[in-house]
Amino acid sequence: MTFRALLLASAFTGALFATGARAGDLTIGFSQIGSESGWRAAETTVSKAEAKKRNITFKIADAQQKQENQIKAIRSFIAQGVDAIFLAPVVATGWDAVLKEAKEANIPVVLLDRDIDPSGKDLYLTAVTSDSVHEGKVAGEWLASQVGAKACNVVELQGTVGASVATNRKKGFEDGIAGHSNIKIVRSQTGDFTRAKGKEVMESFIKAEGGGKNICAVYAHNDDMMVGAIQAMKEAGLKPGKDILTVSIDSVPDIFKAMAAGEANATVELTPNMAGPAFDAVIAYKSKGTVPPKWIQTESKLYTQADDPMKIYESKKDLGY
Repeated sequence: MTFRALLLASAFTGALFATGARAGDLTIGFSQIGSESGWRAAETTVSKAEAKKRNITFKIADAQQKQENQIKAIRSFIAQGVDAIFLAPVVATGWDAVLKEAKEANIPVVLLDRDIDPSGKDLYLTAVTSDSVHEGKVAGEWLASQVGAKACNVVELQGTVGASVATNRKKGFEDGIAGHSNIKIVRSQTGDFTRAKGKEVMESFIKAEGGGKNICAVYAHNDDMMVGAIQAMKEAGLKPGKDILTVSIDSVPDIFKAMAAGEANATVELTPNMAGPAFDAVIAYKSKGTVPPKWIQTESKLYTQADDPMKIYESKKDLGY
């Protein structure tokens, strides 16, 4: 352990402490999943900007969507004696050992945009996330409102297998269409949150479902997969947004361009600013010993073609998506 880390450890007593630290005195490490989507890139950009506003030294480690890389990064941050660690967990399980190491070093961990298995709840300070079950439910309810009593076969592009957000967005969508026996999910497969995989999986769905004629709607766990799916539909001679309805989550700029072109119908916003509330929570904890709530929820909002998509695109395009 570094000399600085030893000083920190000697200053802390249990989980609650007050160091009198100011924002400008803090060094925070961020184990970021990667840049698998436009939203993820925007989160990184916005996180850097929020750190700069507060004069926080901010170290980001890109895990390239591999949990082992995230664990290595966390251990590196612990060795460096950082003041706090942010973690966007690629999957929900397998964190107990490394988070115990952080806790033993008296380094608070904050989860960003994804949760971990409930067994690890006592190992982190707070989680700044949206309600991803709610996001999926909003998407399902929107689709139900559009199709009415019409029979509707849905194909689903899931996120990364094992990721809490993928599990929750699936559950939420199923909750949203519950009670509508005319709406059925006929195919569901992971697209790993990427455009390329979303396109590939959608191509297979189209082939399996009569060239797309048997598909009423596509639900994607993120917009990037939907952008890939839209391309697959167009290449198959289909009209996305008309022949096949689309609803997805994140609200990245490109989905609004697709909306403006009539090729996408709806998206549920996931704000990329998870770091701002996380920084504020850490500052209050370090300076005053203020323990934040275990969950800091961010806002979710539904957008459709009626919401001036090009105006929204212009407002988002410079955020690093």
